[in-house]
Amino acid sequence: MVKDSASQKISTAGGFIAGGLAACGAVTFTNPIELVKTRMQLQGELAKTKGPKIYKNPLQALFLIYKNEGLRGIQKGLTCAYIYQIGLNGCRLGLYEPCRNIINPIFYPNEDPRRVQNIPINIFAGALSGIAGAIIGSPMYLVKTRMQSYSSSIQIGEQTHYKSVWDGLCSIYKAEGFTGLFRGVDAAILRTGAGSAAQLPLYNFTKHEMMKTDFFGTGASLHLSASIVAGLGVGIVMNPWDVILTRVYNQKGDLYKGPIDCLLKTVKSEGLFALYKGFGAQILRIGPHTVLTLMFMEQTMSLVYAVEKKILKA
Repeated sequence: MVKDSASQKISTAGGFIAGGLAACGAVTFTNPIELVKTRMQLQGELAKTKGPKIYKNPLQALFLIYKNEGLRGIQKGLTCAYIYQIGLNGCRLGLYEPCRNIINPIFYPNEDPRRVQNIPINIFAGALSGIAGAIIGSPMYLVKTRMQSYSSSIQIGEQTHYKSVWDGLCSIYKAEGFTGLFRGVDAAILRTGAGSAAQLPLYNFTKHEMMKTDFFGTGASLHLSASIVAGLGVGIVMNPWDVILTRVYNQKGDLYKGPIDCLLKTVKSEGLFALYKGFGAQILRIGPHTVLTLMFMEQTMSLVYAVEKKILKA
């Protein structure tokens, strides 16, 4: 019999905290490649003819940014990323099990909802929790994208300079009002919904299948192997929507009416493969980020469960 994991035992608030902490730990290491991905996705935006590539590959781009902008340059938007990860992954990881526990009894009334592993239900629960996180985290991702795309050395895409996270939020609010803070949230929903629908269901499915073999054990090797599979799956599914999201967020409002308009204009101007711009950086980011997040999550979920258990006993 497969035992309930810590994520199936803790409260919704505990899951939110554990998920946010795990993602913050991961983004500390992956933010530089996220910055590279952002600039590579904006490179050649809406250009009908191919010009010289300034950023040729992820490693060359990372070195070039470090050379021109220093260590602080390759960690641009990190504070934004922390706040965004708390909102996004707090919801995405923390609400995943509660969503499953609400949906499973509808279709499996006579079974323990925590133990049911139905792939379509898991995908739907992953998408719902991801969409909630995308909405909450949208203003931070908007500011982060613009901060990461800005450079005084090499201009890629439209340039918007913010001195800080607060300056970015205030500038957007003054110029566009409250709704301006959520510009592109529809693109965020598409991107995060697609990624979340793939990430946790694929991770849990892979982990449960691996557990049946007893080859991977129940420790770090199991979590690492399942995380790698989930990371690759997320990268493939999410990259087109990620390109669209980056471009919609980075614009000043004069290029795209929305995500579908961005999709059509991008494909028309740059071809279908433009939707996979920055894919190498995406895999280098999403792979380690997924691995680190899910591995950290196993620890943070256990930690939060232990804390909640002590509180209940007190």
